[in-house]
Amino acid sequence: MRLSRSVAPVTVAVCLVLSVPYDALPHARGEAPRVGGPRLEAPEPAIVTSEPFGAECRTSVHGSHVVAYCHNPYADTDRVRLHIECARWWDLDTDGAPADAGPAMTVRLTGRCWKEVDKAWVSHQRI
Repeated sequence: MRLSRSVAPVTVAVCLVLSVPYDALPHARGEAPRVGGPRLEAPEPAIVTSEPFGAECRTSVHGSHVVAYCHNPYADTDRVRLHIECARWWDLDTDGAPADAGPAMTVRLTGRCWKEVDKAWVSHQRI
């Protein structure tokens, strides 16, 4: 009988939690959960300019090696960086060193995994 007395409060607590409608929870309505203190507001969006920006990058994967060529046809300098996700769980993902692609300039970015490459992409940063 001791076992049923210790299980009873746990069973009641589980039933109460499961009986709350899903729509009553804050995350179901798209609200951030409240955890004491003031609610943090989302930062203002960055100012969008109408000037074109960004180097065009072509990425190719050959076995475990990745090569990306980025050409910047615009007047502003674009800081590009190669990111590689490796397919094996034990293989380290890499973020390459940033390279500045000036106006009318092409840069070459390289990287590799020990085995297969899962994903590779280039990030851009306005300078």
